[in-house]
Amino acid sequence: MSRLKVGVIGVGYLGRFHAQKYAGMDDVDLVGVADTSHERAIEIAAECGTEGFTDYRPLLEKVDVLSIAVPTQFHFEVAQDCLRAGRHILLEKPITQTIAEADELIKLARERKLVFQVGHLERFNPAVMALRGILKNPLFIESHRLAPFRTRGTDVNVVLDLMIHDIDIILNMVGSEVKTVNSVGVPVISDEVDIANARLQFENGCVANVTASRASRDAMRKIRIFQEDAYISIDYHERKISILRKGGGENAIPGLPDISMEERQFEQGDSLLEEIHSFVTAVKTGGAPAVSGEDGRRALALALEITSRL
Repeated sequence: MSRLKVGVIGVGYLGRFHAQKYAGMDDVDLVGVADTSHERAIEIAAECGTEGFTDYRPLLEKVDVLSIAVPTQFHFEVAQDCLRAGRHILLEKPITQTIAEADELIKLARERKLVFQVGHLERFNPAVMALRGILKNPLFIESHRLAPFRTRGTDVNVVLDLMIHDIDIILNMVGSEVKTVNSVGVPVISDEVDIANARLQFENGCVANVTASRASRDAMRKIRIFQEDAYISIDYHERKISILRKGGGENAIPGLPDISMEERQFEQGDSLLEEIHSFVTAVKTGGAPAVSGEDGRRALALALEITSRL
């Protein structure tokens, strides 16, 4: 396939980064960016050496693929227009506001044989990718994602804003249907729930305890995984993985001769660039996206189930 012509719809905080990544890539041409704010569209267009639009529809005629980073309430409308125009899309999470909307987008993409990728960025986190070959049948998972308050993202509750990242990762790790959901949450600063905890029990017996907050003083992003042969701890901020395994050896822990420990440091990486590269590769090769519309739908369905029980 020849060089792809790319556009970005919605160049607020996150959309701007999408535009920057595309502008720096050698195998695509960033044709334009669109935003309802004329000033913002012109500013980011100038920054990235492209054209700015306040209406995204004329941009559809000029491109092959699009990143969509508009507020969640507009995901369905904008993505539907793009798919109907025959354009491949990378749609930021959450996929849509409702399951019916997600199903319609998935159907449109399938009928038109278009790549439809959902922006669950943590799939491309170097720490998560480092789990390949280590992770085996998790029995218990504990996740904490705590962040200081930011005004962006408050159009939805903390489950759809932050926890959905971990929901997607955990669903991908466990590979089993959810059996029961128990959750609690409270609004603290915004009108939506800002702190939430969910306990998930899966059909295969795995249990996950997931906490998300956007009203914390300090940031924390950790996940701990217990499986039959190991305990795995990931600290995203410290960029470190600790693995405790049954069986001693040269890495045996003093006082615990049957347990050995290994620590791995991983590079900072650029998850968004990896995500975009993955999307572009899927378009060029006709392959399946790393995070499909169906993946996005599953994460949304569980997030809405958690929300309904708050």
